[in-house]
Amino acid sequence: MIDINSVKIEKSWKNVLKDEFLSPYFEQLKLKLIDAKKRGEVYPPGSLMFNAFNLTPFDDVLVVILGQDPYHGKNQAMGLSFSVPNGIKIPPSLQNIYKEIYNDLNIKEPNSGDLTYWAKQGVLLLNTTLSVQANMANSHSSFGWQRFSDAVIKQISAKKKNVVFMLWGNFAKAKSSLINENEHLILTAAHPSPLAGGKFFGCKHFSKANSYLLSHSKKAIDWDLNNYKDIH
Repeated sequence: MIDINSVKIEKSWKNVLKDEFLSPYFEQLKLKLIDAKKRGEVYPPGSLMFNAFNLTPFDDVLVVILGQDPYHGKNQAMGLSFSVPNGIKIPPSLQNIYKEIYNDLNIKEPNSGDLTYWAKQGVLLLNTTLSVQANMANSHSSFGWQRFSDAVIKQISAKKKNVVFMLWGNFAKAKSSLINENEHLILTAAHPSPLAGGKFFGCKHFSKANSYLLSHSKKAIDWDLNNYKDIH
């Protein structure tokens, strides 16, 4: 059994997800990760695997943006869905997210792909699989991460109220069955990837999220990443 104290994750999440960490499947997941690291590079680095949780404590979650698995290129993955570190080329899906925010809220597209500013405001940038082998998309999808991320979604749905879930693409939309739609706002759209042929544009999820949060006496998200320098 895993020593719960050895799991490097923010304490409110450690408490909420304790049963997952103590489950046999999670011990197997850890062994698969150890084996994968022997075979080659794994992204993101171990210190960033739970970055989404460490930047956005359970009590602070206002919005969940669901991704599939981490970027598999060198220096891209940072433990936040759709995000890349500052100085790394902005991926096409994120470029389209920025375009939609500009069209929706007239916010100038930033020069950085680092979404830490959103995470610190309560946007849980959750990938359903938390690790990947270098240059091999979806290579860890059978490790057990999806059971873990499903538990994360279920816990948010059951123990919080009025959270906005942004589900983009068919893979993410399938997770709507885990969410109580009477207690939360579920926003669905095509995936922002260029492969979706622009069907993501016009969803206005960012203004809809803020309207919903404000109507339930919660703070709106400042989606303008150009303001991030103010809180460094």
